[in-house]
Amino acid sequence: MSETTIDTAALGDKIVKVVKTIYDPEIPVDIYELGLIYDVFVNEDYEVKILMTLTSPNCPVAETLPLEVEEKVKSINEVKDAEVEITFDPPWSQDLMSEEAKLELGML
Repeated sequence: MSETTIDTAALGDKIVKVVKTIYDPEIPVDIYELGLIYDVFVNEDYEVKILMTLTSPNCPVAETLPLEVEEKVKSINEVKDAEVEITFDPPWSQDLMSEEAKLELGML
């Protein structure tokens, strides 16, 4: 019986690439660079769970953004299923943004 080990790093890179195609509608920066993705978990069954936040609980895309993330991640061949969990703990702040995002928004 051979054990298949998941190349989580490679899959993680693919997930990040896909997530970087999703933009916050109010800020012209992708949700990864904005720091909205807190964690990505992948189990042996290639099921992905993404812990993310929104810029605010009243975010206009609170309903659609998590679905968009799920759909795009599910479109990766290796991924069997994807689930997004929204959390506001810790609440999002500009400190979570990457240098790139801050530069893009003229905050540096």
